[in-house]
Amino acid sequence: MLVDRIWTKARLLPCTGAGAVDDALVASLDGRIVYAGSIADAPAGLDALDVHDCEGRWITPGLIDCHTHLVHGGDRAHEFELRLAGASYEDIARAGGGIVSTVAATRAATEAELVAQALPRLDALLAEGVTTIEIKSGYGLDLANECKQLRAARELGVQRAVNIVPTLLGAHALPPEARSADAYIDLVCDAIIPLVAAAGLATAVDAFCEGIGFTPKQVARVFTAAGLHGLRVKLHADQLSNLEGAALAAHFGALSADHLEHTSAEGVAAMAKAGTVAVLLPGAYYFMRETKMPPIDALRAAGVPLAIATDCNPGTSPLTSLLATMNMAATLFRLTVDECLMGVTANAARALGRDDIGSVAPGQQCDLAIWDIQRPAELVYRLGFNPLHARIVKGVPA
Repeated sequence: MLVDRIWTKARLLPCTGAGAVDDALVASLDGRIVYAGSIADAPAGLDALDVHDCEGRWITPGLIDCHTHLVHGGDRAHEFELRLAGASYEDIARAGGGIVSTVAATRAATEAELVAQALPRLDALLAEGVTTIEIKSGYGLDLANECKQLRAARELGVQRAVNIVPTLLGAHALPPEARSADAYIDLVCDAIIPLVAAAGLATAVDAFCEGIGFTPKQVARVFTAAGLHGLRVKLHADQLSNLEGAALAAHFGALSADHLEHTSAEGVAAMAKAGTVAVLLPGAYYFMRETKMPPIDALRAAGVPLAIATDCNPGTSPLTSLLATMNMAATLFRLTVDECLMGVTANAARALGRDDIGSVAPGQQCDLAIWDIQRPAELVYRLGFNPLHARIVKGVPA
């Protein structure tokens, strides 16, 4: 059998639930994996014109950052200074800072400028083996600018070898011109969601359910509209308080509920029943100096899949390292090495509603990361160390 590429003499961590393979081979054809396993068990006659000797390096799935706000204008370094001086996230938001300040900068930027500003952030993630990244809107807060953000996100996937998963976060904050929160939710449901869905600009809809965001009732309206237009949902849930956002997300069959610091036992049970993934964001927890951890033990006990993401954003997690994020998840949230690695591969794929990425197995898209390491734990253990040797996207070295 002749295939496009073969990577051989590797050690393989497939992230399928199966164990590692010490003397492994991965073969791809037309961007898909056709074989992944031991060299001894490979099909007879398997060959390719392009054969890579990995010289004992480790192969994992390409990493997946399943929650980012990568496309935005400006930064919020001055708010970082305010927080160091004692101001809270809520104080800054209520004084006109926070998300709304990024909205002004994003609205002022052209689509090309947004792409140019986002590329260095994207490149930092790609340099660490990321092959798929979710990018939310949410800094436009009107029809034209939400669409501008989503188009910019898609353009990043044109300019770089990476899978972009765009998400509409129209219900992120109240824009300054809105008459009321309910009136703005009318706009999101009646205009923004229908147009975005019709144009194919997003695959899912997100919302911020919080005292400084939107109420559960308002979020339910957004999720109902998303369903009517064939879009999946996910939710920023229970980050600063418990509004039972996790349970609300589960009620609508959400792909994921993210943050979860204040999630209740009822919310955990609802997520488990619905199959909703818990996306943990230790960067925001660290950056905001939070002290209340997400209910990790309860999520584990209930069998809720755990994913990890950078939450890269200008205000509360200006983080562009998924490797550092894994270390934070292990150090701050006490996740195991296996949980961290599954959290940026198979479970992250599940949080995006993707069943074709996140593991190294036949039929999967051939997205790989090849590492100069002695054991996978190094990817979680080290800080400020990048052992990436090669990144493969759809079977092609990137």
